[in-house]
Amino acid sequence: MKIIFLFFLICITGFPASAQNAVFDTHVHLNDGELSLEAYLRAIDGAEFDLVGFGAMWFGGPNQALAGAIEDARMRNDALVALAGRYERLVPIATVHPYDGDDAVAELERVARLGVRVLKVHPHTQRFDVADPRVEALISRAGELGMVVLVDNAGIVPDDNEKLFNLALSFPETRFVFAHIGGTNFRFWNVLRLARTADGLLGDNIYFDISAIVVLVADSPVEDEFVWTLRNVGIDRVLLGSDYPQFSLAETVDALERLGLTAAEVKQIRESNARLLFPME
Repeated sequence: MKIIFLFFLICITGFPASAQNAVFDTHVHLNDGELSLEAYLRAIDGAEFDLVGFGAMWFGGPNQALAGAIEDARMRNDALVALAGRYERLVPIATVHPYDGDDAVAELERVARLGVRVLKVHPHTQRFDVADPRVEALISRAGELGMVVLVDNAGIVPDDNEKLFNLALSFPETRFVFAHIGGTNFRFWNVLRLARTADGLLGDNIYFDISAIVVLVADSPVEDEFVWTLRNVGIDRVLLGSDYPQFSLAETVDALERLGLTAAEVKQIRESNARLLFPME
């Protein structure tokens, strides 16, 4: 009888209940390494969703690598890779400082050989200009290596959205995830709906995570505009991230589900889209 009931449940839902509750968190900061990781996992213990994977970023000291400290970056990238070897749901996200030039590219190539497929850079905390040739050299090599480039896009550096838009135009073979979808300046990204109508102008290489900003806009006066923006950039281009420890995954999932998106849209953002970009062994 139980088997018959389970078969009936699968037939009416299309997949087991646990699959409906799957979540992939693309934006986790492990400021204190494994201690942070254990705290993150404890915080979701007993949650009403199933964490199927998470992208974890460089830890120790600042959240991103400092210029001129390539040996320190290498050590911390190695520590992150080692954690990924012990926690099967963890997808390592390495970082370097673009201004380290050839050393940064060499480190990128090294972590790629170790299986890392995502690079994180942060114009604000790392204090670099996205339009600098050294940044472009790093981005170009990342694309050649098949790596996804996660870039902070919280709208807190001058011309943030505009520079990232032009960066994506310049490197159509590189896939980008722009974190926080422009922050409170998210409206800018509606331009993608127009840009995609121009023949040969823009490839499908831009994705967004909605970490942090989704908690702010849920139930806010601009919620409808935010949903309109997500649909204009393409629901299939939107990823869920918590930005832990600044925000918890539970409050992030809750905020997403209060936006008034369809169940199919929520499922794509919660997990399906991330599986295409964040490889898991």
